[in-house]
Amino acid sequence: MNREKESVLLSKIPFEATHSFSGSFLDYINGKETLKPFYTAAPLLKNFGKQLAQRHFPHAHRPVLSEALHKQYRGLETGERTKSNIDLLKNTKTFTITTGHQLNIFTGPLYFIYKIVTVINACKRLKQAYPDYHFVPVYWMASEDHDFEEISHFRFNGKTFKWKTEQTGAVGRFDPKELRPFFDEIMGMPEFFRKAYLQHNTLAEAVRYYVNALFGVEGLVVMDADDSALKSLLKPVIEDDLFRGNANRLVKATSEKLEAAGYKPRVFPREINFFYLKDHIRSRLVLEGDCYRVLDTDISFTKEALKAELSQHPERFSPNVVLRPLYQEIILPNLAYVGGPSELLYWLQLKAVFSHFSTTFPLLMPRNFAGVLTPNIQTKLEKEGLRFEEIFEEEQSLIRRKVAEKSQHDLTLGKERQQIKALFDQILKQAIPIDASLEQLVAAERKRAQNSLKKVERKLLKAEKRNQEILVNRIYAIKEALFPGGSLQERTDNFLNFYIANHNFVQSCLAHFDAFDYRFHLIKGHE
Repeated sequence: MNREKESVLLSKIPFEATHSFSGSFLDYINGKETLKPFYTAAPLLKNFGKQLAQRHFPHAHRPVLSEALHKQYRGLETGERTKSNIDLLKNTKTFTITTGHQLNIFTGPLYFIYKIVTVINACKRLKQAYPDYHFVPVYWMASEDHDFEEISHFRFNGKTFKWKTEQTGAVGRFDPKELRPFFDEIMGMPEFFRKAYLQHNTLAEAVRYYVNALFGVEGLVVMDADDSALKSLLKPVIEDDLFRGNANRLVKATSEKLEAAGYKPRVFPREINFFYLKDHIRSRLVLEGDCYRVLDTDISFTKEALKAELSQHPERFSPNVVLRPLYQEIILPNLAYVGGPSELLYWLQLKAVFSHFSTTFPLLMPRNFAGVLTPNIQTKLEKEGLRFEEIFEEEQSLIRRKVAEKSQHDLTLGKERQQIKALFDQILKQAIPIDASLEQLVAAERKRAQNSLKKVERKLLKAEKRNQEILVNRIYAIKEALFPGGSLQERTDNFLNFYIANHNFVQSCLAHFDAFDYRFHLIKGHE
């Protein structure tokens, strides 16, 4: 097994040709006029110059950010580029490109890797285009999220592995040592995963460790926003949301405009868009009469008590999906957010909130999208003469078409269908002068005859599929590799499926993916 070989870039497919993206996302990528009022500018390299000029980031926030990150990295063996980038954040000419993701175990779906590759490559290109500035790639850990079900599983070699636990609250605070049994089940598990999960006390620390092991050499900064010093910078937003509710009003108004333009809202604001976060609790804050209550607990506050709690413990207030993006842009000198289709579309509902809090709205960059073809799968493609674009076609439609193309027989009865039609037209002409009521009978018999021909066609195709069993099985294998369970490979498979066979997998993605080329990338991996 040669672990030193690089993967190969095979093709780039337009998003439309993949039939895998929503119309709303394609409208955004294609710059449809109706969506332009909801964002600043298209995520093109040339537009970052204006974004640099417009990005107003409070100078006082920079030392707070840098110091918080240094504390978070304390005790972790950190590469010089990452240390340097954390220091550079104090510099007024330093800006970030950020992606965020949940703390899925063992990285979760493959696109987690693609998100981080995108921000790293984007920073490299930006440095070339704007050499007077510094650009730092950031991975924002969703450590405060409490949706454990979303992060609890990963798919490896066709099998789903699931973490079962009684722990509750913010997942970043979970003890990851419960994952020990997985290391006995999976052969070849990288040592950095073993150290991450078995030598750290929280899931957030574990994720920082293995992400640093994979990407630290590139200067990636891993950020945990579950931090008292950083939350202190968010106090004005928390207070506004708790006691004035402007975010709810503004997002609702924008959502109505999006709906009027023909787009469905992706997120729905609440009167209060913060959770109360403490120990093993992350529960919504709601206002009931004059009382602020933490749902599903016996915790409650008067207005004055809640103000005191915010003053003394800002870290106990955790933003929901509506205000997390604003929190990010308040504590990071960020230029662009890199995300998937659903993420970018919900950001379109938030621009007015950013304006209200005098915070620059970032450019919204799609992450890289990709599929990995093993040599075995590419061989099957080549043997059947399948073009890369064809593998995105619906499975049964593709099989029918390729079987028909390769068959030495005519599998359709189009000529016979025309003959049947002509015959019954003649019968109808003959029958109606005799008895007009016979028209319904003739029409029914014609329909029956046409259905019989369709049935025969299906039988012909089924028989020819058996004759071309090798072709059919190859198509099934190709589709299952790139669309396991009917979903895109990157949304289903874990990167271990490729990393264990090729330890240069991450480097291959960095080498072949273009952060500013908004097409679906296909690369050839190694078994």
